[in-house]
Amino acid sequence: LWLWRCRCRALLSRPAGAPRARRGLAAGPEMHFGFQTVTEEERREKIYQVFENVAKKYDVMNDSMTLGIHRVWKDILMHKMNPCPGTLLLDVAGGTGDIAFRFINYVRSVQQRQLQRKLKHHQNLSWQEIFESYQKDKFNSLGDSQVVVCDINREMLKVGKQKAQHLGYSEGLSWVLGNAEELPFDDDKFDVYTIAFGIRNVTRIDLALQEAYRVLKPGGRFLCLEFSHVSNPLLSRLYDLYSFQVIPVLGEVIAGDWKSYQYLVESIRQFPPQEELKAMIEDAGFFKVDYENLNFGIVAIHSGFKL
Repeated sequence: LWLWRCRCRALLSRPAGAPRARRGLAAGPEMHFGFQTVTEEERREKIYQVFENVAKKYDVMNDSMTLGIHRVWKDILMHKMNPCPGTLLLDVAGGTGDIAFRFINYVRSVQQRQLQRKLKHHQNLSWQEIFESYQKDKFNSLGDSQVVVCDINREMLKVGKQKAQHLGYSEGLSWVLGNAEELPFDDDKFDVYTIAFGIRNVTRIDLALQEAYRVLKPGGRFLCLEFSHVSNPLLSRLYDLYSFQVIPVLGEVIAGDWKSYQYLVESIRQFPPQEELKAMIEDAGFFKVDYENLNFGIVAIHSGFKL
């Protein structure tokens, strides 16, 4: 009887509408998925599904949505990096290999130019010595450079591996399934960390930035290429019109997927503007953080160093 009375008093003393258990906390904090409000776990699952859905048409859609300009943006990122033979690069959320293939091409080109300069300065070399130098370079065209592509989505990695095989990329290239928020790599391992059009799809950007800092060597560089915010009001309105009225239609026509591309458009609007992202990168510990706007801020390249 005493126990029953205690239970009754406890029920009466609880305010009306108060939860019986802390069920809300189990679902995690609320976050944005495009313009929807979802839990952290729901966001992870939905984003994974988006990229699983679009993986096979990802490159075609990138060309269609940006009129091919995304290729120029990625080339600018590579020239800004300016990697030399021996560079160890981690490309996160790079499943389809666009940055990795550019890195390999760039380093091979640098290696070739270095060899040509070396041979020009040795005019007395015999034909045999010149031939042997080129043969040696043929088998070590990357100068011990390596690029590791890390992506959380198996389907995106599958597409990247197929492209690499088709295009003949194998030397100095590896593929790893991994989460940007919890990278499966040792501390102080990489010379450069890149993430191109991927960081806005990370659930916890702060954790991804901390992980980027952790895996970089002292003196290593962080580079992020991402859609950003247009400051010109007229251009911004035109950009919004194109984004919301054209891109989802292209997604439906080319990939048979309206919703995924609607999300991608909305996710750009929810992403932090340039100065805010810069502050987040600095908070993660990076120094000399700056950014370069491309095409009036439609995209921006953020850069920082681990000192």
